[in-house]
Amino acid sequence: MDFAEPTYFMYCIFPLLFLAGVVFLLHKHHNALIKRLGSPELINQLSATVNWSGRRWKNWLWFAALVMLMITLARPRWGVQSEYVERQGVEIMVALDISKSMLAEDLKPNRLDRAKLEISELMEVLIGNDLGLVLFSGAAFVQFPLTSDFTTARSFLDSAHPGIISRPGTAIAGAIEIGITGFNEERATQKVLLLLTDGENHEDDALGAANTAAEQGIIIYTIGFGSPEGEPIPEYDEHGTLLGYKENQDGERVLTYLDEMTLQDIALITGGRYFRATADGREVGFVADEIEKLQTSELESRFESRKVEQYQWFLAGAIIILLVVEVIPDRKHENVRRKYVKHAS
Repeated sequence: MDFAEPTYFMYCIFPLLFLAGVVFLLHKHHNALIKRLGSPELINQLSATVNWSGRRWKNWLWFAALVMLMITLARPRWGVQSEYVERQGVEIMVALDISKSMLAEDLKPNRLDRAKLEISELMEVLIGNDLGLVLFSGAAFVQFPLTSDFTTARSFLDSAHPGIISRPGTAIAGAIEIGITGFNEERATQKVLLLLTDGENHEDDALGAANTAAEQGIIIYTIGFGSPEGEPIPEYDEHGTLLGYKENQDGERVLTYLDEMTLQDIALITGGRYFRATADGREVGFVADEIEKLQTSELESRFESRKVEQYQWFLAGAIIILLVVEVIPDRKHENVRRKYVKHAS
């Protein structure tokens, strides 16, 4: 036997022991007060109808019921049950722009951190689907392949930063092409590419790559980070200290702009939608709604063995004990008192 939630023992055992100690001290204090009232014969006569044995049993049974409830909360398990598990959903490759322009701070704390937060939030609402991650700037690569293990995926996501790829620039077409290779061709599932970038495309034919994706039935949703008005690009040293802002050869600050037109065209070509990133992240819900509307199909099927939870036996035991407590009388029958008084006289 083991427990699904063993931490409840830690949460409950000390309050339970504390309660037992309080009851014990109160019992001792009660007995001491009774002894001060008078002679033992008089006390016995006055308390002849008190069901002392029943009261002791009530205390023990209350304690036993609390122990049963503590075990119930810990969810005991024993025995093994096999069941056929079929997981349905869609395949989602996320392409995240980690170029230096994503360090611009027109979204707080900056574009890149905001994008990583939105991916993490999407993982919360897209449980059951498979998700992979592509990182890109001047080049692109798969950071982790399609997986349903979002806990491990988050650790890879958190480590994404501009220094991972040495080649500068923003190659959106390369990101789309690498994203396409990340899908499982053997599955007849709906395939979605989610592109998070500021849209500044420096090197390649992003719309041509979008057409290739559309030919393969891949839907691309795009989220644009930044502002069309432009924002300076901060530069940091290896310790994360701000050194200044990127400048061109003439000593003028370089601004990075959100290219919404390109991102809208990419989404339109593939039957997807474009969303602009906002401070409150409302677009996460919109993207999740769009994906949930898509037709799902089988991602994985297998026989799975799991231990059977048996908490209901302990819960039933606690309820029965509490019912028994209620039927134990606090007082003996009046005939007992009369018999005792007659005997005393």
